Amino acid sequence: MKLLRYGPAGAEKPAMLDVNGDVRDLSGHISDIAGDSLSDAALDRLRVIDASTLPLVSPDRIGPCVGNTGKFICVGLNYADHARETGKAPPDEPILFMKATSAIVGPNDEVEIPRGSTKADWEVELGVIIGKRAKYVSEADALNHVAGYCVVNDVSERAFQSERGGQWTKGKSHDTFGPTGPWLVTRDEVSDPRNLSLWLDVDGVRRQTGSTSTMIFNVAFLVSYISQFMTLEPGDIIATGTPPGVGMGIRPDPVFLKPGQVISLGIEGLGEQRQRTIAARD
Repeated sequence: MKLLRYGPAGAEKPAMLDVNGDVRDLSGHISDIAGDSLSDAALDRLRVIDASTLPLVSPDRIGPCVGNTGKFICVGLNYADHARETGKAPPDEPILFMKATSAIVGPNDEVEIPRGSTKADWEVELGVIIGKRAKYVSEADALNHVAGYCVVNDVSERAFQSERGGQWTKGKSHDTFGPTGPWLVTRDEVSDPRNLSLWLDVDGVRRQTGSTSTMIFNVAFLVSYISQFMTLEPGDIIATGTPPGVGMGIRPDPVFLKPGQVISLGIEGLGEQRQRTIAARD
C-alpha cells in the first residue's frame, strides 16, 4: 500500500495510490497519515478499503508522506564507499545526528540554498517511518515497529556541517533540507529493505548510483540500536545514510548546488522526487 499526503503546506490531506497510480482521498477514513494511523491495526483497516470507492483527486502538490514527525534522525557514513569518498573510516557504530523537523517538505517542493552557502550538497537516502513505539527493541523484532519506507533527500550544507564548530545539525537543518516522499510504502510491500537500488541526478547528470545492500548497518539493526538511546514514536523518520556520489566527494574538484538547478532522485519501488533549487527566502 502506498500512502501520501496532498494539498497546501500545513493543510495536507491523506490519500492512497490506487493500482492505476491515481490518487484517492482518504479523508473520510483518517484525518492524517500520522500517529495512530501508522499502527499495524490502522493500516490493516486501510488495506481492506476498495480504492475505487474513494474520491479521485488530482493534487497540485504532494506533501511529505507522514505528518507530525517528532524526530528526524539521520545516520552518517552508513555506506563504506561513501565514508571513503569523504576521507573518513567506516564507523564501528552508527553515527547519529538530528535534522530539524522544520526542514521537512514535500518531494517536489523547492529546495532553498541558504544565505552564505558555499557547499550545498545532495544525498539520496532510504527513509524508515516508525509505526509503533520502540524502546529497547531487539533487532529480531525491530521491523515490526516500522510502518513503511520512503525516499529522503538529506540536503546538506557541508561548510556549515564541518567548518562551523563541528555541529552536523547546523548543516542539515535549513528549511527545505528534508524532502520526504512521494509516498509511504508499507513494509509488507518492501520484501527486503537491504536490497533496493538508489539514484540521484543533478541537472540530468547521474551523480549517485547505489544499493542499500552496501549499507554498513541495516534497517533492523538501526531501529534496534537507536531505540537503546531514545524512544522512537509513530511518525518518526530515520534517514539511513547515502551511497557514494555526493558533491563533496567528486574529484579533483567537488561540485556543489546553486540556485536554479534541478535535483531528481528515486529508490526502487518507493517513487521519485524532483526539486528545483532557489535562493533562500526570508
